[in-house]
Amino acid sequence: MNRRIPTPPFATSSFSPRDARPDGRDVAPQVLDRYIGEYIREARDLSDRQIEEILNHQRNHDLRFGEAAIALKLASREDVLWALSQQFHYPYAASEDAQFHEELVTAIDPFCDQAEAFREVRSQLMMGVMSSDKPRRALAVMSPDSGDGKSFFASNMAITFSQLGGRTLLVDADMRTPRQHQLFGVPNQSGLSGILAGRAEANVIHQVRDLPSLHVLPVGTTPPNPLELVQRAGFGLLMQELLSKFDHVVVDTPADTHGADARVVAAKCGAAIVLTRPGKTRVKPTQKLISAINKTPTKLAGVMFNEY
Repeated sequence: MNRRIPTPPFATSSFSPRDARPDGRDVAPQVLDRYIGEYIREARDLSDRQIEEILNHQRNHDLRFGEAAIALKLASREDVLWALSQQFHYPYAASEDAQFHEELVTAIDPFCDQAEAFREVRSQLMMGVMSSDKPRRALAVMSPDSGDGKSFFASNMAITFSQLGGRTLLVDADMRTPRQHQLFGVPNQSGLSGILAGRAEANVIHQVRDLPSLHVLPVGTTPPNPLELVQRAGFGLLMQELLSKFDHVVVDTPADTHGADARVVAAKCGAAIVLTRPGKTRVKPTQKLISAINKTPTKLAGVMFNEY
């Protein structure tokens, strides 16, 4: 395994992330003091003899407790990841959970290299365009062309923000080729398009199971006039309301080749990041998109290369 695993005999005091309350105030962190072995024992119903066997193997081979348990086939890698998530209050969904698509790597395998890369991007954003000392902004994920990985990036970025503990909303504003409802397995009968069309629709925002801080607003019915819908004043007002109720808002947008939708959405969000794909994305369309963004009030966080 790439990461060392905390083990007995030293207890780990883990602080619960600050969960945002509906009134916007933080819940004080709780201090927990449990060994990772206790979680693994519960998960696998291990006996005292098996625990002692793991501890002996740990000492004799200079391993962490989880590594020793895996080596002895008394626990799986999934068991260890689950135990770590419980110990550090880190939202995590087992890979066998059919609700989650394999592209949601930051939920399925939160300690892999890809997840670490998303955390690095999150840190850069929170020290930059989404800093707490700057005006509240949502993050629009944009790309010059389809197939650049916008939905993959937006979904994992939203998961990564939610793992901080604050309320996070992923908005699918790609009303041409929506995917977020498929990735998260949420209903898509109603959503953003209905709200912007003026229909009174209930239950349009869905809390994601196993990721309690994450919520998804799907597209709903794919409309024939997506550009007109996002250009209406209602979309800007909706974004303001969502930013007042959620700590982080990430917005998936259509590819720029489909028209001006994404640029209009980004202007209402306040911040944007452009995604490109090495060996696929062409330079001129990318330069054109960046130039168009720079002519608007949108704060450009940067350009990312997606190799997924």
